[in-house]
Amino acid sequence: MASKQFAVGDRRRFLTQVGGFAVAAGMPFAAGTPVRADRRHGRDDDDHDDHDGNDALEERARDAYRLRVDAARFQRNQPQPSQRSNGDERRYRDEDFIGSFSKTLPHDAFGHVDPAAYKALLRAMNTADPEKFAAIPQGGLAKLSNPQSAFAFQTDGADSHHLGVRVPPALASAEEAAEMAEIYWLALTRDVPFASYDTDPGIAAAAASLSTFSDFRGPKVAGRVTPATIFRGTTPGELTGPFISQFLARDIQYGPYLVPQRVRAGLTGVDYLSDVPSWLNIQNGGAAAPFVTVLPASARFINDNRALSAYLRADFSPQGFFNAALMLLGFGLGALSPSNPYKTSLNQAGMATFGGGELIDLIGHASGIALKACWYQKWAVHRRLRPEAFGGWVHNTKTTTLRYHIHQELLDSSVLTAVHSKYGTYLLPMAYPEGSPAHPAYPAGHAVFAGAGATILKAFFNEAFVIPSPVVASPDGSALVPYSGTLTVGNELNKLASNIAVGRDASGVHWRTDGLEGMHLGEAAAIALLQDVRHNYNEPFGGFAFTKFDGTPITI
Repeated sequence: MASKQFAVGDRRRFLTQVGGFAVAAGMPFAAGTPVRADRRHGRDDDDHDDHDGNDALEERARDAYRLRVDAARFQRNQPQPSQRSNGDERRYRDEDFIGSFSKTLPHDAFGHVDPAAYKALLRAMNTADPEKFAAIPQGGLAKLSNPQSAFAFQTDGADSHHLGVRVPPALASAEEAAEMAEIYWLALTRDVPFASYDTDPGIAAAAASLSTFSDFRGPKVAGRVTPATIFRGTTPGELTGPFISQFLARDIQYGPYLVPQRVRAGLTGVDYLSDVPSWLNIQNGGAAAPFVTVLPASARFINDNRALSAYLRADFSPQGFFNAALMLLGFGLGALSPSNPYKTSLNQAGMATFGGGELIDLIGHASGIALKACWYQKWAVHRRLRPEAFGGWVHNTKTTTLRYHIHQELLDSSVLTAVHSKYGTYLLPMAYPEGSPAHPAYPAGHAVFAGAGATILKAFFNEAFVIPSPVVASPDGSALVPYSGTLTVGNELNKLASNIAVGRDASGVHWRTDGLEGMHLGEAAAIALLQDVRHNYNEPFGGFAFTKFDGTPITI
């Protein structure tokens, strides 16, 4: 523990010294008090020959300093969330930590982590000592993904340790059983076109099966999962229109290029890690088989979960939201938020403020802040196991005398019969040969930058704006065809976030709660950043107004 206190203490002493200087530097400056042009530049006349630039710059420096201090004080005074895990790590401490993430560490023949190796990971997380991270044993060549980022500070918006998420479902819970059943069904229906959901027998079987679980929390109609609700998220507007958001379907005007959103999908019917040797190899961090994709000439629009999984394997963090921003900016002034001061200006347009320049910067920045908060939750709080590891426990339960506290609703479910009939094991068939990334499940990284990106876009654009000429992928994904319904920006941004967050479940790498709660964490990170940004403008501005993922309106 001493090394953690030393590492963090040096920075805290520095911050304390800066804070002491802040008290002596000047009078209090209320957050949100506009620093008007006449204060910044002294006189408001045309004769600047005798203007003392140094005095004006010094005043500007003091104002900038006060804004930063007040923003930091505001964030510091927000309620501190309770950071609690689901207790599985302690609960199964004497059962080889079966409720916790352990990928890339050494495992035995049943996929149980070497307890000494897992305790080495715990020592590193409990001390934040870089040397202890370097001493974590490896089971193969794969590396843990950035565990030390859990201890990085954030100097604008909210610090990563100052945001929280709900306690995730426990391994033995009915909710976790229902989530695992959904992931199995997603794997079994990966190649079913979204356009065929209302007639496909596999989708009908999945909907009927999920409806039998006592604690399945996906969207329902009259208490039942239906082909129209299956595998969708729960935010406002997500059940309206096609499964895939307009922002993942439409062509993108990318500078001088028009970019169709075609992807090289994984090969139909080819799944991974459904046999014990390959599954165990990947748990140990071994080399993965090649990812088999269609030929470039066969790239298609996202028409099924196979194509969506391929997109989500290759995208970079805020890619979908950069693309959405470019589309929205192309819709013209009508798509801008009603509060944008340039929406009705006759002689000015936004760019570095309230325009494309600021928007692109904020999407990337909010995504980075959200990822730090996410990695803190993943590594320092929850260390939730991945569905692919849970699938190993299901397989061992069904084929050996080992038992893992799995809820009986899953063990009795028809989905396990279907998986075993197709693959010969009860392992979770994965969309990727490498399985999940080498970091814990909860919350999902894609989900937090999706939540952050969607929130920034909703803050800058009119959620009620009707998207012109909507489209949907043809059943085979070869073309985009017109869609006749009415789709709004707010609903389609919610859907975009959910496609990217819950869509990772279709790959087998995440749980439903990883995605939905990750979106809320990303939203909170973006809101905290907007709370700081709100006070930086010279323009008259009434605030950012939008609707949160839970349907609550908010004005910042």
